Amino acid sequence: MHQKLLTLSYAFFLILTPVSGHSQSPPSAAIATAHPLATKVGEQILGAGGNAFDAAIAISSALAVVEPYSSGLGGGGFFLLQNKDGDNVMLDARETAPAKSSRDMYLDKEGKVNTSLSMEGPLSAGIPGLPAALVYMAKHFGRLPLSVTLAPSIKYAQDGFEVTERYRRWAQFRLKLLQRYPSTAQIFLHQNQVPPVGWVIKQHQLARTLEKIAKTEGHSFYQGDTAKQMVDAVRDAGGIWQLSDLKNYQLKVREPVTGNYNGIKVTTAAPPSSGGIVLMSMLNILSGYDLDKTEPAQKKHLVVEAMRRAYRDRAIYMGDPDFVQIPTSRLLSKEYTDRLRSSIESTIATPSNTLPGIKTKDSSHHTTHFSILDKSGNRVAATLTINYPFGSGLVAGDSGVLLNDEMDDFSAKPGEPNAYGLIGAEANAIAANKRPLSSMTPTFLETDDRVAILGTPGGSRIITMVLLAALDFKAGNKPDSWVSLSRYHHQYLPDIIFYEPDAISEDEAKTLGAMGHELKKLQSPYGDNQARYGNMQAIMWDKKENKVYAASDPRGEGSASVIK
Repeated sequence: MHQKLLTLSYAFFLILTPVSGHSQSPPSAAIATAHPLATKVGEQILGAGGNAFDAAIAISSALAVVEPYSSGLGGGGFFLLQNKDGDNVMLDARETAPAKSSRDMYLDKEGKVNTSLSMEGPLSAGIPGLPAALVYMAKHFGRLPLSVTLAPSIKYAQDGFEVTERYRRWAQFRLKLLQRYPSTAQIFLHQNQVPPVGWVIKQHQLARTLEKIAKTEGHSFYQGDTAKQMVDAVRDAGGIWQLSDLKNYQLKVREPVTGNYNGIKVTTAAPPSSGGIVLMSMLNILSGYDLDKTEPAQKKHLVVEAMRRAYRDRAIYMGDPDFVQIPTSRLLSKEYTDRLRSSIESTIATPSNTLPGIKTKDSSHHTTHFSILDKSGNRVAATLTINYPFGSGLVAGDSGVLLNDEMDDFSAKPGEPNAYGLIGAEANAIAANKRPLSSMTPTFLETDDRVAILGTPGGSRIITMVLLAALDFKAGNKPDSWVSLSRYHHQYLPDIIFYEPDAISEDEAKTLGAMGHELKKLQSPYGDNQARYGNMQAIMWDKKENKVYAASDPRGEGSASVIK
């Protein structure tokens, strides 16, 4: 474990991407997370002399305790980091397929995908990466030891946290799965049912696992007794994990995707996240239009057509860069972008099935995000996940670790949609030790005068949410506007514009319908206020005003804090 981390550290210094203009330091620190308890932990760590990276460790582990439906030690994610000197790097803590995985492992005798196997139980779980990222950040970027940065989450796990309405909603959504495994139901349910608001969830086993990670710098999780507990639990439940899967897990240090949109420097996630390439592709296409002078319905038409084309390329070309060759330079080249833009009709929708590529029949999602800026100018945008709410539903024995169901992010059968309706090709087919393609898009936006740190959960809709926020940043608005924006989304297939109730007016819907677009307004049994998606956490440093702003999405229960 330690040798691997040292090797990756050396790789980090080879690929740093400097950004100019970092002599000025922000007047305040800021934190935005999806849960008030996690924000509080970040404040404590900054107050104790930690930097943004220490706070990221503390927040990640706290969210692993108090947001079990969104992230956890049994999951993974992407950490986009920039130090005070402007050096960027992305930590890829994406889960990997167990060594015994095979391309057709979720197909039945008729060749049809059995989605219950890829979304529920032991076969759906990839090898977790989050603990490796926490250890790496502590060793290479943090000021404080893990015994300090993990202490708040250990306390939350021991003392417990109170159930909220949001917790109840997601627990109800996957109640049957949570009831399936006694080790899971004992922790996350009350008398085998959804707990009432205010019920305290305690996780003593998880607290011990966190203590061991702090004491052994992750060795216990990947090679010690915690590893054995998890493997035994997975195999007893019918899974295929081996001790060697955990021992051989490697955190990857990658160079972020960068680009420029109308004077805005964009730094964003690299593969195996599709987010950065898809985001930059959409922005590249839209850079050829003056959106500020475009009538609202027409603007939405152009944005949707950019979404359609970028998601089509996602479906065809993208996967784990250690397994497939992704033509990134070509996809983001001026020539290719011009060709995509020239295929857009100004008043007519392009049916997705007429675009060259995957042909198929048409057939949220849980993740979390946090953003941090410290007073030295260090910054973190991190998107973490266990995939579907409560992941696989399986708590791995005495470890207390709730495992992910990230194997569903592979293309179980090329051309067939996954849980989010996303279509994939051979590039994202299942293979041993491979990382599944992701949509997570932690992002930095920067001009001479402003810096933005942002990201969001939301499955396949993550990238379009970040796109809409980037366009709002370009318009001069602040984080409270980005996180509150009404959202719309298109992902190539299914060939539908999905939108929040107030994102598209009736007149705009008629205009778009006349252009040939199919639209679907989101609905929820909880009412219009819940017919929404995403949970964006965002920070902006206005260098001209020398002021820092932070905002947490009103759709969630998170909180944002500016720390003087």
